[in-house]
Amino acid sequence: MIHMSASDIAAATGASLLSPGTREVSGEAVIDSRKVGEGSLFVAFAGERVDGNDYLAAAARAGAAVVVASAEVGPDALAELASLGCAVLRAEGDDCEEFLLRLTERVREAHGEWLVVGVTGSVGKTTTKEMLAAAFGAQRRTHATAGNLNNLIGLPLTVLSAPDDAEVLVCELGMNHAGEIDRLARTCRPALACITNVGTSHIGLLGSRENIARAKAEIVGGMRAHGELGPVLALVSTGDFTPFIADGFARPAGVEVATVGRSASDEVRCDALSLDEEGRATVTVSCADGWSGTVRLPMPGRAPVDDLLLALALVWRAGLDRDAALAAIERMPQAQMRLDVHVAPSGARVIDDSYNAAPASMASSLDVLASMSCAGRRVAVLGEMGELGDEARRLHGYVGAYAAAKGVDLLVLVGDELADEMAEAARTMGLSEDAIERLGSVEEAVRVIGPVLSEGDLVLVKASRAAGLDAFVRGVLAR
Repeated sequence: MIHMSASDIAAATGASLLSPGTREVSGEAVIDSRKVGEGSLFVAFAGERVDGNDYLAAAARAGAAVVVASAEVGPDALAELASLGCAVLRAEGDDCEEFLLRLTERVREAHGEWLVVGVTGSVGKTTTKEMLAAAFGAQRRTHATAGNLNNLIGLPLTVLSAPDDAEVLVCELGMNHAGEIDRLARTCRPALACITNVGTSHIGLLGSRENIARAKAEIVGGMRAHGELGPVLALVSTGDFTPFIADGFARPAGVEVATVGRSASDEVRCDALSLDEEGRATVTVSCADGWSGTVRLPMPGRAPVDDLLLALALVWRAGLDRDAALAAIERMPQAQMRLDVHVAPSGARVIDDSYNAAPASMASSLDVLASMSCAGRRVAVLGEMGELGDEARRLHGYVGAYAAAKGVDLLVLVGDELADEMAEAARTMGLSEDAIERLGSVEEAVRVIGPVLSEGDLVLVKASRAAGLDAFVRGVLAR
């Protein structure tokens, strides 16, 4: 929570104080006037569809102590806000994003007692973050990123909403462009961090996997020690960019590297792994000091095993109980739209993984589809992936080929030209024309595929968020 006067906030951020008000902020920073509570700081972003500057008075009436404008505030509006006792600031350069980042830096500096744990990577960030939140939360007062509020706006909102008694902050750091993770890391200052992997997400914006690795490695620049602890960066030893990040970025910056994987040289390693009929992994893990434990993961698939190892490495480095951490991870609730299994009225089981997608996570989800028990048909409903740039056609082709290689009984491809690439690659790999269904929209997919699903079928739904395949899941579950 924020406990600052309007003048102190202005000094920390470079904002102009237009009206001093009568109260101090004693609550969260919010960017949606509907979420304002007593003592809140309301930051008015001028969005493409909604202009927060139109809701300054509404925020004040709802209890905001300070509102931050990103446009001129007229005299009548200032008078109304003053009558409500609400202070008014105007963000420097009308840049609310920069305002939040500067404010967060000041609040973070005031809370040197926080142990901040940072998570980044191409895929698996959110699963690893949730594991860390569960593991630390079982033993310390822990505050974590909600959902995927991991960008230049979401991370400040995460930090600024930390409860007054928080001991640990688990922060997910996402990015679209080079330089963003550096700014996020320098804002939240993690002592412990991990990079889950280097994939092809955002390759259309960054140009190559090496550039993606460089962008992920920016987290090192913001790391700092917490008392006698750290800084420590955990990496999966089997990742092809692990030496590049460890030797080129972490160690030169004085950041210790802990590797996890399946080698005897790894600090935390997977010794045994088995999948049950629902595709959930039971994993035996061990650490270099001789400790070992076994856990049954609550989500299906092999991919979360690396996430588990990374989380456990950071729990160990923090000096916490690893047995308690495993027990907490085993009790974790399943995240919505992330390999979340539902039973449709038809009796088909639907694996909802529609939240987002990249080539690596597409392959991982297809592995889950192939590994789970199935009395009927295995159906993959796949949409297009975004932000792949010039690599989009090739990478979509790889996904189509992989789906065919996994032996799906029905491959439903939703979208436009990139869906055609997946279909053509699946045909090239030998999947019959009868097993491929090309549909142009989510609505068409619900109308055509929904009625033919039956008891015993196992259906994977996976695409980038923009494809909107969550609507397919809702449509099938509502039939």
